[in-house]
Amino acid sequence: MIIGTAGHVDHGKTALIRALTGIDTDRLKEEKERGISIELGFAHLDLPSGIRAGIVDVPGHERLVRTMLAGAHGIDLVLLVVAADEGVMPQTREHMEIIDLLGIDRGVVALTKIDLVDPDWKELVSEEIKEFLADTPLRGAPVVPVSSVTGEGLPELLRVLDQLAQGVREKPDTGPVRMPLDRVFTLAGFGTVVTGTLVAGTVKVGETLAVLPAGKMVRVRQIQIHQQQVEEAKAGQRVALNLAGVEASELRRGDVLVTPGAFVAVTLLDAKVRLLPHARKLKHRARVRLHLGTAEALAQLHLLDREELAPGEEALLQLLVEEPIVAARGDKLVLRSPSQPLTLGGGLVLGLPTMRYKRYRPEIMEYLNQLAEGKLPQQVLAFLTQAKQPVAVETLSRTLTEAPVRVAQVLEELAAREEVALIRAEGQLWACSPVTYQQLKEKARALVAAYSEEYPLRQGMPREELRSRLLPQLGVRAFQILLEDWERQGWLRLTPQAVALPESSGLSEQEQQRIAALEEAYLRGGMQPPSPKEVAAQLGLEEKRAGEYLGYLFRQGLLVKVAEDIVFHREVLKTAETRVVEALKERGEITAAEARDLLGTSRKYVVPLLEYLDGRRVTRRVGDKRTLVKKE
Repeated sequence: MIIGTAGHVDHGKTALIRALTGIDTDRLKEEKERGISIELGFAHLDLPSGIRAGIVDVPGHERLVRTMLAGAHGIDLVLLVVAADEGVMPQTREHMEIIDLLGIDRGVVALTKIDLVDPDWKELVSEEIKEFLADTPLRGAPVVPVSSVTGEGLPELLRVLDQLAQGVREKPDTGPVRMPLDRVFTLAGFGTVVTGTLVAGTVKVGETLAVLPAGKMVRVRQIQIHQQQVEEAKAGQRVALNLAGVEASELRRGDVLVTPGAFVAVTLLDAKVRLLPHARKLKHRARVRLHLGTAEALAQLHLLDREELAPGEEALLQLLVEEPIVAARGDKLVLRSPSQPLTLGGGLVLGLPTMRYKRYRPEIMEYLNQLAEGKLPQQVLAFLTQAKQPVAVETLSRTLTEAPVRVAQVLEELAAREEVALIRAEGQLWACSPVTYQQLKEKARALVAAYSEEYPLRQGMPREELRSRLLPQLGVRAFQILLEDWERQGWLRLTPQAVALPESSGLSEQEQQRIAALEEAYLRGGMQPPSPKEVAAQLGLEEKRAGEYLGYLFRQGLLVKVAEDIVFHREVLKTAETRVVEALKERGEITAAEARDLLGTSRKYVVPLLEYLDGRRVTRRVGDKRTLVKKE
């Protein structure tokens, strides 16, 4: 369990933690000289019930809110510190807004420095704090007067913290590891050390993890929790890890340690965002500074159903992040001004989309509403409805940040009720809505029909060409299984290499006559055949149409192309080969000129013919002569 401080600068947060724990969380020389926290500080507190809580002490200065946000992301309850001699101040309010945006609703107020004020003033400030909290998630939170100097009120504060701690729900320690880094440094004799709050999973010594967004693999050499060496750490704990395989200079705050393959760094987020009442309005494509976990990055608001977001309004939108960031559905985010120390609003990550949505689309807004409010089956259905194409389980899993096995289970349940269509192949699973499935079938028929109309002499549309135009994201085997399913439904007809319409017939009488005339032209041409262009002119055909007829004869094996624009009839070629082989058996070798005379043709045709025979390993070229290749 993690306790996080919040409050205005110089209200005594660090002094209070030191009084409670005996640990000074200010470790920098500048912090000690100036008497204010500049960086995140860490301590631990043993509560009366035996719970050991981690403490994150955040800086209170308005210029250090970005640092405060890096420490606030993983806290379970907040220790709001307000000095009795000053009361509620600007950073008290901004920190409380951030606590609200992060969804933290458990906490206690420590009214510090009561040794500096009289009892009446203390009561007055206590009432001010209660009024201030009335419209926040900490409404009704206990206000405990304390003095870090005299120790007054500290036992009561410990009791309240203990009571609140016992109501904190444990985080799931199963599943993949995710740990945003808030500190990176080098320790003499150990090497690279990182710290952070483990938000999911269990880390063990010797385990290999990935650092995102870079994707570098590292090994966990040692683990410490509250300065004690352990063999494993579980979700919800403050953790220090000694890492092997990486230099501290290669890491930074905002990086995330994860189980390899379980998460990806993205630049696009589906989100539900609420602007604070006092924030300025944000227009479509407005730039903001996004804080998520310990990371911060510039992002652009992609508003989907309006032109601007007004103060106090809430919207479903996309965030276009300018550099890769690690996120999961349900993560809390905060938006700040990119140029001023001003918090604008915040919200919730709904999903990790693979594309930017078109604006003003009702189906997109329905999908995002389901992400925000619905359960997993409804979210899956909404996603498949707007996707309009088959989606792999892995894509659904990543977008909705749900375990693939859970997504697959939901898909099977939906398929049993015929609410989704499934495509299975070699252990992989794709899904789409029934409407999308029907539209794909119709589009496939339309593509095959158009292809057959353009190329009537072919046996259909090549399978790979259909896949590339219809479903390029589907693997070859999965697409084959889909085609076989459509053939069983009588929707298409499959040939060894192509896809045809089931009602497609053979060649028309006119086409048969033209093909026969084309074949005859090459038979007549013998060893001096016409070029494709010449034969098209002879028969009065367009070159493209003549090419189709030639292609048909090539596929039937009646014509053979031996070089560009040089085509022989199969029978002519067979005769020529026989005569060359017989001559070689008699003479042992033959020149191109001798072959030319033997076949009664010209050099234009005999050279490509001999090269064709070389390629078929009938002959072998030796200098300017050919010899017979002896076959086993």
